[in-house]
Amino acid sequence: MVKIKICGLSRPQDVEAACGADYIGFVFAKSRRQISGRQARELKMLSKLPCVGVFVNEKPDIIRELLDTIDIIQLHGSEDECYIQNIRSFGRPVIKSANPQAYISKAADFLLFDSPNPGRGKVFDWSLIPKIDKPYFLAGGLSLDNVDQALQLQPYAVDVSSGVETNGLKDPNKIIQFIRKVREFNA
Repeated sequence: MVKIKICGLSRPQDVEAACGADYIGFVFAKSRRQISGRQARELKMLSKLPCVGVFVNEKPDIIRELLDTIDIIQLHGSEDECYIQNIRSFGRPVIKSANPQAYISKAADFLLFDSPNPGRGKVFDWSLIPKIDKPYFLAGGLSLDNVDQALQLQPYAVDVSSGVETNGLKDPNKIIQFIRKVREFNA
């Protein structure tokens, strides 16, 4: 059964629309989707779903300060195995972004295969995803138009952000339709 992560949430209506997903994601890294710890805490109170915090080369102390809000830590920078082991000591699962043609973390609990320029809605060549035993999230340009093909790869989860936006904001109808398509596939 493929799970669903709706990422880059920043408004109460985004969180409400994502209630049928399995995970919600908050971006703490520099991005147009970046939110503060205070915003994340307020949004987290609106959902019972596990919350994924997205970080890029962040200082461990900053991540530690957000452990009351995040359930899973997603690392989307050049973090090495030593750094990942340190972050895992916080008692939260770790998702590590990976280039399918480069080194793949052994220390992370999950991998995330994404396009080289994440957050811009660009699909990468999915045939490059290696055969691995570790569960992975598939991201990078997912949308209502291609999620059916993405699901055929049987990732642990599909991870969408810009593909459920209209004019740079999360679109509740697109979020609901995306979730429905995945649930229908799983049925």
